[in-house]
Amino acid sequence: MSIFECRSLTKYYGKTKALDNIDLKLEAGQIVGLLGPNGSGKTTMIKLANGLLQPAGGQILIEGEEPGPGTKAKVAYLPDRGFLPEYMTVEALFKLYGDFFKDFNTKKADQMLEGLGIKKTDTLKKMSKGTKEKIQLILVMSRDAKIYFLDEPIAGVDPAARDYILRTIISNYCENSLVLISTHLIADVESVLDDVVFIKEGRVVLHKAADMIREEEGKNIDGLFREVFKC
Repeated sequence: MSIFECRSLTKYYGKTKALDNIDLKLEAGQIVGLLGPNGSGKTTMIKLANGLLQPAGGQILIEGEEPGPGTKAKVAYLPDRGFLPEYMTVEALFKLYGDFFKDFNTKKADQMLEGLGIKKTDTLKKMSKGTKEKIQLILVMSRDAKIYFLDEPIAGVDPAARDYILRTIISNYCENSLVLISTHLIADVESVLDDVVFIKEGRVVLHKAADMIREEEGKNIDGLFREVFKC
């Protein structure tokens, strides 16, 4: 059984088809890139997987189970927009996550926080966008989850913050877990990907191992992405 599966998954916004009959299986133990331009359906798929939206047709499954109370404990989710109250301190956020999620590892969070020059008494309001993104990522990656859904984790931050975010993802996800990174910034994430899914106008147009793309296509993932999605 795949850890993550879409079966004929379809979603509409009004009359617009956001996801079009998607079939997809992803296995544990890898970092997968869900790659496509803005508006291709990446965020919609991740929201469906987290139970924030309902499909118009088909299924989305987490270890064989549809999104709901039973899957919440298995999934760690980083949305594409800031979601934490600005007035809260880092210490209060760690406690909140520790109280809410049984799999939150405070020791792991403390270790990731070291070296950032951030005090636990600092509030989010005082932080730059890049630092806020790091704190949000620390909260998500400090969980011992089965699946990590990271929606545009490096968008809108400087190169140094991107490097930190990618290092944190690689170093802290569980070996038997799946990390699904949604992004349109292919060149920045290419080096960490094991598997690649191209999504275009709500359809999966490619699903292949990263190394196989380089071997068979004779180009890197960014090069193939530019070819597939050229205007």
